[in-house]
Amino acid sequence: MSGHLVLASGSPRRLTILRDAGFEPEVRVPPVDETPLAGEEPSAMVQRLALAKLHSVVVAGETGLAADTAVVVDGEVFGKPLVADRAHEMLRRLSGRAHEVVGGIAVRHGSHDAAGVVTTRVSFRELSDDEIRVYVASGEPLDKAGGYAIQGGGGRFVTEVDGCRDNVVGLSLGAALELFSILGFQPPSRPGGSSL
Repeated sequence: MSGHLVLASGSPRRLTILRDAGFEPEVRVPPVDETPLAGEEPSAMVQRLALAKLHSVVVAGETGLAADTAVVVDGEVFGKPLVADRAHEMLRRLSGRAHEVVGGIAVRHGSHDAAGVVTTRVSFRELSDDEIRVYVASGEPLDKAGGYAIQGGGGRFVTEVDGCRDNVVGLSLGAALELFSILGFQPPSRPGGSSL
């Protein structure tokens, strides 16, 4: 592996995506307030938060990555519901329709930063109140943007994904690697020697 990577996130999903790609990042959890600013567009918000997370724990001269994810329905940002009633409300709104998952990515290599936004469109089938109640009771939705995990129990609600699925999980690896490439950072090789 060429270079030490810092993951500015406490998300186990992002850590898994990076490990599966051959990285062994050092995890540093950023102390960042994720509250949207008044009138802020979702794409601007996720990029701002990704950069804020990056800058809070990755110093100049290091190589690091941060990300932020938001689910957007009719222009409204759905963050992490945190409580069961809010999770139920979010899933009821997502039922039987499409929504957007907007992911902000920020990377640093040496003294340079790069950032970008990836958007994925996700469609849900119609959900019954009982299905929503059982899923919320599992606890999985509470710390997930939009109240669901596509890689977990929420995956059974999804009928179509238009765009990068990993973005819905929490990190578009392809977009992150493109940003690193711009800064001249070479990723590790996958096991077996093939380069990413």
